[in-house]
Amino acid sequence: MSKLIAPSILAADFANLQRDVEMVNDSQADWFHIDIMDGVFVPNISFGMPVLKAIAQHAKKTIDVHLMIVDPDRYIQTFADLGSDILTVHFEACTHLHRTLQAIKAAGMKAGIALNPHTPVSVLEDIIEDTDLVCLMSVNPGFGGQSFIENTYKKVKQLRAMIDNSNSNCKIEIDGGVTDKNAKALVDAGADVLVAGSFVFKSSDQPATIANLKSIVS
Repeated sequence: MSKLIAPSILAADFANLQRDVEMVNDSQADWFHIDIMDGVFVPNISFGMPVLKAIAQHAKKTIDVHLMIVDPDRYIQTFADLGSDILTVHFEACTHLHRTLQAIKAAGMKAGIALNPHTPVSVLEDIIEDTDLVCLMSVNPGFGGQSFIENTYKKVKQLRAMIDNSNSNCKIEIDGGVTDKNAKALVDAGADVLVAGSFVFKSSDQPATIANLKSIVS
């Protein structure tokens, strides 16, 4: 199965957002990764519905929305209406996670679960078969540009074993601190999707950086 690269729009140039969206369209990237932060679940506020709507008008690839918000159930249909293909909620933010995943799927999207660095993958054992994507946070959520947490490799291997031992087709996504230095090790450990923000958008040749990541994980 081909491994996927998902540039994180959080690291894009917001003054030239359409330009950066079209760069991703024209690159070898597979998905758009879009972080929605509320300033409550995480200490930062990113952007909300109007910006996502603007991105979706120009994006020609899968829109992978990562909600770092409290009470995400309130907005499931809204994010579906805005063009989200995948909607990921945090395990730590959902009281009734199974119900939330079912609601996401009922709205026509694929359903993802994100885990903070301190949350063990074992919490997913009873729900892994209902999940399309697990996003392992390899930094503490809330800000871009943080350093990769090395314990992530162990969690990827544990999660891969859990998925392989179940009837799940769930993908493993890594979000935070991904570079050309750790991409191969993450894929070798079992990751399917690599989110790259600062590493892509702060590079001098963004399409080449994406192409290089894609070649490493192919």
